[in-house]
Amino acid sequence: MTTEGARTSSDANNPLGRDAVVSAVLTHAADLFAERGPAATSIRDIAERAGVNHGLVFRHFGAKDKLVTAVLDHLSAETAEFADSGALSPDDPRLRRHWVVLARCILDGYPVGQMQRRFPVITALIDHARAHRADDRDAALSAAHVAAFVLGWQLFEPFLRNAAGLDSVPNAQLREAINAEAVRILCGSPHPFPTDGNQ
Repeated sequence: MTTEGARTSSDANNPLGRDAVVSAVLTHAADLFAERGPAATSIRDIAERAGVNHGLVFRHFGAKDKLVTAVLDHLSAETAEFADSGALSPDDPRLRRHWVVLARCILDGYPVGQMQRRFPVITALIDHARAHRADDRDAALSAAHVAAFVLGWQLFEPFLRNAAGLDSVPNAQLREAINAEAVRILCGSPHPFPTDGNQ
């Protein structure tokens, strides 16, 4: 028989303490949101995956909307940390997980643009585009276009490969083509189509 608060062998790997519980909940909630979306994920699902009592999830995060916001902020901070260190590439699975969670939250009806407070990838793209664009609005539009373009490839690559007959293109060659087009969108002409009918 164990005393209250003592750990048994079955829960030896469960997180202890506020910081450990919060970290485990955010990590496992992000994984579950990426797998099935927040609408199909219950607080109990997250608690079970994280190895904590579901009451602790409510205690530290409150209602589900607040947990979704906390996960978006967590992923944003993680992305910013890796981007600031120069360790993040467009193919990084952590970035893909962040974008998949964003997509699933949007599809589930969450206003992620209002919920998430930091946008490190978009901010970095805007900063880069400013050197090549006429004004801040053009830089912001270019960054948004690049994000939409890259997100489309991240989320729909198998479909796009098949639909466009690109199944035989090696991954490295496709990545190079995607990156080159992203650079063109970000740094190229501010007008996506020729304005002169003779061009």
